[in-house]
Amino acid sequence: MDQPIDAVTKRRTFAIISHPDAGKTTLTEKLLLFGGAIQAAGAVKARGDARRARSDWMKVEQERGISVASSVMTFDFADCVFNLLDTPGHEDFSEDTYRTLTAVDSAVMVIDAAKGIEERTRKLFEVCRLRDVPIVTFINKMDREARDPFDLIDEIEQTLALDVAPASWPIGMGRDFLGCYDLLHDRLALLHRKGRGELPDEGEICEGLSDAKLDALLPGHAVAALREQVEMARGLCPEFDLESYRAGHLTPVFFGSAINNFGVRELLQGVAEYAPSPRPQPAEPAPVDPLDDKVSGFVFKIQANMDPKHRDRIAFMRLASGHFQRGMKVRHVRTGKTLSLHNPVMFLAQDRELAEEAWAGDIIGIPNHGNLRIGDALTEGGDVRFTGIPSFAPELLQKVRAIDPLKAKHLGRALQQLAEEGAAAVFKPRIGADWIVGVVGPLQFEVMADRIRTEYDVPVVFEPTQLYTARWVAADDPLAMKRFIDATSAAMADDHDGCPVFLARNAWHLNKAEEEFPAVRFLKTKESAA
Repeated sequence: MDQPIDAVTKRRTFAIISHPDAGKTTLTEKLLLFGGAIQAAGAVKARGDARRARSDWMKVEQERGISVASSVMTFDFADCVFNLLDTPGHEDFSEDTYRTLTAVDSAVMVIDAAKGIEERTRKLFEVCRLRDVPIVTFINKMDREARDPFDLIDEIEQTLALDVAPASWPIGMGRDFLGCYDLLHDRLALLHRKGRGELPDEGEICEGLSDAKLDALLPGHAVAALREQVEMARGLCPEFDLESYRAGHLTPVFFGSAINNFGVRELLQGVAEYAPSPRPQPAEPAPVDPLDDKVSGFVFKIQANMDPKHRDRIAFMRLASGHFQRGMKVRHVRTGKTLSLHNPVMFLAQDRELAEEAWAGDIIGIPNHGNLRIGDALTEGGDVRFTGIPSFAPELLQKVRAIDPLKAKHLGRALQQLAEEGAAAVFKPRIGADWIVGVVGPLQFEVMADRIRTEYDVPVVFEPTQLYTARWVAADDPLAMKRFIDATSAAMADDHDGCPVFLARNAWHLNKAEEEFPAVRFLKTKESAA
């Protein structure tokens, strides 16, 4: 089948990363608004279903006003197809975010203009750096009191060891914020506080900063400050270099105010113009070229109960190559079985429609009943294993039980589904009837209890354990593995995939096991193998 290069080169698959409260969900809404995907942006804390944030679709997200699951939203803008992956901002849900970052080609980093680089931003940036993911920076909330733009640029350079090239420059801040000057296209964009659904004008094309239009449109002190600051910025910062940005060494910086729809169009245009189209995906035996004729892709996320009425499970697959068409047959590499994909879907958060076709870079949803897992590869061609899709050893471990003992079997089914989704680690000890749930952050226990109650009608309680940590165990010698399991049977459990797990009571217990069984590997991360 012919592979129109055009269809692939027009794809922009990117994630938004930020510290909580930097305005990520608001920016996501406004990107959809500019892309024409929604007619009215909703605020997370607004009243009424019609105003809910489109990317926060889970009941628990709407009640708490936080993002706890990654959403996928597909829309068109500037002759490009955008696949936007919104990620949880809260650190307790970082595992979902890390996996989502394996499925994107670039990222937008949102920074609060008053706070600068915060801890969560730094951690997510490091994940992007490991994969050489190019980053565009959006400094948000310029309509409030903010730090000096030079301070913010310096902090990005120093903290993230990243070259910074201003793509736009703010004119004032807080109450005196008038707009921005687009340095890459010589365009003046003025802030007009319009209604929520109204989009700002595209701005005035200028003949550089000396253009008399600036003097006519801006107060004298603002023009003088703009010219002086831009001259300084151009002297201090490197020019925007496309190659350096795509290699992950430089970030273009846009300033704006997402709540006022301001700076969003310029950001989207920047992603359309500069962000890479689908990149080769790391895999064994060789990286997968997006222009390869054969369809291939990997599952990076599974979401249970997107439609609570149907108890469904959707596997999110990033297409790595080929031209996918509905109804085609692909091989499930892990099991060797052939799957017919009759009902694949494209997403706008929880809304979806049948995907008749898709290309490398697109994210499609595959309804399934537990046969697909995170990390699985689906392919038309030869065997391939996509690499770098992690599961992390949990930091916190608690027992969970159904308040009604008659619902114990339902609880087991719910835990299995949530574990397949990657929402938490679930372990079944080989001795005893308890289920052990492991998470990265304590808020996950609350969210899991909410979801098990509302989605599966099983009220549960979480209870403390004496457990310190969990480690996946592996050994090259099956006999060494058997000796280890026999000797430590009271501490052994299985995860939802049936992989053996050692549950350590304390640091000494773990160290002793490592010393006594040197042939056994105790793993903090399990790479989801296809």
